[in-house]
Amino acid sequence: MTNAPTRRLALAALASLPLLASAQAPTEAWPTRPVKIIVPFTAGGPTDTIARLLAQQLQETWKQTVLVDYKAGAGTTVGMNAVAKAPADGYTLGMAISAFTINPSLMPNMPYDTLKDLVGVSQVAQAHFGLFAYPAAPFNTMPELIAYAKANPGKLSYATPGAGTGTHLAGEMLSHMAGIKMVHVPYKGSAPAQLDVVGGRVPLLFDVLFSSMPFVKDGRMKVIALSSPARAAANPEIPLIQDTVPGFSAMSFIGVVAPAGLPPALLRKISADIAAAVRSHEVSTRMAALGMEPVGSTSEQYNASIRTEIDKWARVIKTSGIKLE
Repeated sequence: MTNAPTRRLALAALASLPLLASAQAPTEAWPTRPVKIIVPFTAGGPTDTIARLLAQQLQETWKQTVLVDYKAGAGTTVGMNAVAKAPADGYTLGMAISAFTINPSLMPNMPYDTLKDLVGVSQVAQAHFGLFAYPAAPFNTMPELIAYAKANPGKLSYATPGAGTGTHLAGEMLSHMAGIKMVHVPYKGSAPAQLDVVGGRVPLLFDVLFSSMPFVKDGRMKVIALSSPARAAANPEIPLIQDTVPGFSAMSFIGVVAPAGLPPALLRKISADIAAAVRSHEVSTRMAALGMEPVGSTSEQYNASIRTEIDKWARVIKTSGIKLE
């Protein structure tokens, strides 16, 4: 005959089964409807390309439609705000770039709190920044460039694809860490900045490596160094800024984020599925063709990187006094 304590334990175990089932069911059943990936730009460009590659791969994994939705504006904050305000159920994800970690210090009236309202799911790719120069510029190496800048304070200018971008802040960080003064010349995108450097109107350019390397290959620019902490796998011959300026590090990152509050089990599932998609032959080879290095991190790794990048850019912005007009 079963004693009373045993019966109570058995009844308690039975009572807990519905709770366990309800806790597991959302992850096991998910997704039961289409998933949306928000791109904070208009269609086109590397972030959109990666989003569409991931969507195609994840559709096969999840057996559900994965839609790519475009919400451009305000330095990616329009798109990121749409992600932050969405239900934390896994059906809305967003593509985040380096601006995601710069904006908290650059925009005082953000419509969301980056660390409280969003969670990193997986960093999917990284890209190197290159410091390029007009071929006739009187320097070919970082030591020569720094010596020239010190001998001609305030006369050396550098172009970037825009104010407040990672490339802009990389230039400001270089000025501070190397003890030189360079003048920033912002453009609306890489193309017009590249044309003015090719034409000799601006001597330097900070740009994503893969975007400007074609100009190096045809002799219309030269590359001085990379701003990355390690050499590029595709271009190991290019030296690093940190070889001359110890501790210098700046890269472009692309990752997937979700609304904060996503159930931990579901977060782990989505993160693992995205990492697997990134490692797939189709996605990884396409990323390499775009000049990007596949990553496919865990959520914990990506969130640690987000916090590190936010702190780094906050220091650069405070030191340089950058303000957007």
